[in-house]
Amino acid sequence: MDFNKLFDSFNTENKSEEEVDIYMSRKEAFKKLGSLTKKVALASLPVAAFTMMPKMAFAQSSDVIGVLKFALALERLEYQFYIKGVDSGVVSGRHMDVFMAIREHERIHVELLEATIQALGGNLDGVPSMFDYTAGGVFPSPFGNRQLFLALSQAFEDTGVRAYKGQAPNLMDNDDLLKVALQIHAVEARHASQVRRIRGRKGWITEEDYDGIDGFGATFMMASSAVYAGEKNTTHVGVEVTEVTTVPVMAVREAWDEPLSMEMVLDIVKPFIVS
Repeated sequence: MDFNKLFDSFNTENKSEEEVDIYMSRKEAFKKLGSLTKKVALASLPVAAFTMMPKMAFAQSSDVIGVLKFALALERLEYQFYIKGVDSGVVSGRHMDVFMAIREHERIHVELLEATIQALGGNLDGVPSMFDYTAGGVFPSPFGNRQLFLALSQAFEDTGVRAYKGQAPNLMDNDDLLKVALQIHAVEARHASQVRRIRGRKGWITEEDYDGIDGFGATFMMASSAVYAGEKNTTHVGVEVTEVTTVPVMAVREAWDEPLSMEMVLDIVKPFIVS
């Protein structure tokens, strides 16, 4: 299954000139900017609205279903992580409400993606459902060490944000699916920012400095370097931004969040996947 194939076909027959112009301008803008910001919380969306979504012709594509399954795997990884985290007692009392809320957000994401995949004619075969948060023993007590739990939480959330951004162009040909992906993306970004602040960090990514999650051994440092790979980029829309602004280079690097490819994300989460 080629998950990275982009859907570049657009049937212009029977379309007005205005419709074609709007579509192409939107598509070109998205390709250049790499993201689209929406400030809508997913929790306010009724799951039933998406389970009743009509089966559009393009939705039979294995690539689209593959992207949704990819997203589902990440959401399951996070959901089960927060179930265990809340149940284990590793979360301190003053932050319990935060992680219980994040857990419920991830549950809604999982249920929505599962329902959407099935509504579009797909199945859930092959999507990981069992995870080892020790990564084969590399992290022996993620639910007994608060700082390690928070570091893993930050890594998972930051990876999720960049993963959704990386796959959004693959959903460009359907407003409904793209809208859902961007709504989840926005909420994941809020999760990441909240966890970072709990850890005493900035709410956004700063270069490739691992944002303070490199204190758990060489393996974690290597994994975290993959999570933040490319965040030093200063070129956007073909423009070297440092040449058109007087703000410090660090600020330029912080002002953009870079996408991760599916392959890069899978390399990051693979050690945690059991089946």
